[in-house]
Amino acid sequence: MTIRALLTTEVGQTKSSEIVDLDPGVLGEGDVTVRVEWSTVNWKDGSALHRPGVVMRSTPLVGGIDLAGVVERSDDSRFSPGDRVLVNGWALSMTHHGGYATLARVPGDWLVPVPDAFTTRQAMSIGTAGYTAMLAVLALEHGGVSPDSGDVLVTGAVGGVGSIAVALLSALGHRVVASTGRRSQSEYLRALGAAEIIDRAELSDAGEPMVEPRWAAAVDTVGSTTLSNVLAATAYGGVVAACGLAQGRDLPTTLGPFLMRGVTLAGIDSVNAPQAIRLRAWQRLATDLDAARLESTVTEIGLAEVPGVAAAILQGGVVGRTVVDVGR
Repeated sequence: MTIRALLTTEVGQTKSSEIVDLDPGVLGEGDVTVRVEWSTVNWKDGSALHRPGVVMRSTPLVGGIDLAGVVERSDDSRFSPGDRVLVNGWALSMTHHGGYATLARVPGDWLVPVPDAFTTRQAMSIGTAGYTAMLAVLALEHGGVSPDSGDVLVTGAVGGVGSIAVALLSALGHRVVASTGRRSQSEYLRALGAAEIIDRAELSDAGEPMVEPRWAAAVDTVGSTTLSNVLAATAYGGVVAACGLAQGRDLPTTLGPFLMRGVTLAGIDSVNAPQAIRLRAWQRLATDLDAARLESTVTEIGLAEVPGVAAAILQGGVVGRTVVDVGR
């Protein structure tokens, strides 16, 4: 038996990916074998497949930081053949073969049961992006943010994390302000529940360390100067969940928002989050996310199309979520 996989290789400063047949013996360590049905394309996947020296610690390696499918074999008593499972993050696409293959072998500690509310395809239409968005929502709630607190800003709102954050927050009763550089997608954002749309240019350039408050909380997927401006306009006692760095890793801010307004900056880690937090996030996604509304954000592709979409996502050319049917 062979495995159909998208294998990425890095030679010098060049990365390339091709569909190959792999022997199951090369899948790596793990006590559960999963017949993969669906994967996704995220920003991190774009970096893994196209940016030299980024994400993948060594190559050749099968990319894909997400996977969902059915357990085929298990040496872990918690899982049995036929169980529907998913994996987000951990070492997938970094040091361990990921979701762009028809079979995966992973540690049982990485697995999350697919909630009954979702098919495996729907689980991947949520994927790391939606799971990260839910972690951000949980952080806002932990900080005391409620629909009565005031507006919630979402930056990078047309992207995967941003789209699902808008949908989640609006479904929970928040008035959502969506920031995007693609005003042509305004109707898309309003369909997800955004009440107001602002141009990302309002936040992307250097501004004052503190300005008149505009929102009670925010989910920021951008980082850098944008995050600094988001903090500067956050109201007293507000919470900002930072979960992305599309603009950069730096944060040119001051202590003003923290010491003079009591603002909380909550960092969101989706890669190594403890299992209990993952389970809680997926349980909340199953109850709080409207799967029918989410479907409008989803594009389906085959394995051979992944490199092109992965390149496009780095250029801001992808709207919403992309799911990968690894069988085609």
